Amino acid sequence: MATGRQFTRRELALDPVELSTLLLGAVIEATGPDGTVTVRLVEVEAYRGLDDPASHCYRGKTPRNAVMWGPAGHLYVYFVYGMHFCANVVGTEDGQPGAVLLRAGEVVSGADIARARRPSARGNGELAKGPAILTSVLGIDRAENGVDLTDPASPVRLFTGERVPEADIRTGPRVGVAMAMDTPWRFWIDGSPAVSTYRRGGKRRAAAPGR
Repeated sequence: MATGRQFTRRELALDPVELSTLLLGAVIEATGPDGTVTVRLVEVEAYRGLDDPASHCYRGKTPRNAVMWGPAGHLYVYFVYGMHFCANVVGTEDGQPGAVLLRAGEVVSGADIARARRPSARGNGELAKGPAILTSVLGIDRAENGVDLTDPASPVRLFTGERVPEADIRTGPRVGVAMAMDTPWRFWIDGSPAVSTYRRGGKRRAAAPGR
């Protein structure tokens, strides 16, 4: 069960870079048929819109990326590589695209459910290590695209957690993107075993999990 209070839409209506540091240490909770899993976020990536070549919204609004255009506080879920789902928290003001990719977290409740969904994990630190693994452990797929994280009745909810001291936050290039590879908009909590492995992208590599 999550501690803290549920975020309001106004609190999440931030530039994605600013929102990224707010989300570190926050708690995301998802309820499915087999129960509820709660994860403390330890790694995220910021994606803006028309000024960010690595963003799904760089070339404009489409049916696929429409959720990224707001309002803030909704979950943007996309399918990647024909096999995985990734989840983003939408930020900015309504009509200005931008979101934060949830890259990794630490399971804080519902560990038995998480282990059943992720039986290959070698330890608790690997249960939600990586964006596709995180959504799998939370039971998030295309059905959750667009859900309101600020609604108490939503199947996926976002809560405040204990704020992470600035001294414990690290930043570096985003993972696996084909454009703007060196933009330092990946943020993580130093020392967390759940932080994913860095993998540099490039033009020879297929576009990374799009944002």
